[in-house]
Amino acid sequence: MVFLVVLVIAVAVVVLVMRAAAAPGRPGGGLRAPRPPRGPRPQPPGRPVAPDDDPEFLRELDRRTRRDDGSPT
Repeated sequence: MVFLVVLVIAVAVVVLVMRAAAAPGRPGGGLRAPRPPRGPRPQPPGRPVAPDDDPEFLRELDRRTRRDDGSPT
């Protein structure tokens, strides 16, 4: 029985605190003005994800391969 009374009091306190926080005209309470929408995020500059995506790397690799073997493959 005592547990039920404590539970009802706890629920009542939570409800009162929530109402006080949402009360208009109180500092920090009430509905807030909506934030302006954000613009699109700037994308980072496009860059190769892996070495085999980088054309400069592939040219250098091809140049090294030709220099080492003396043949194109």
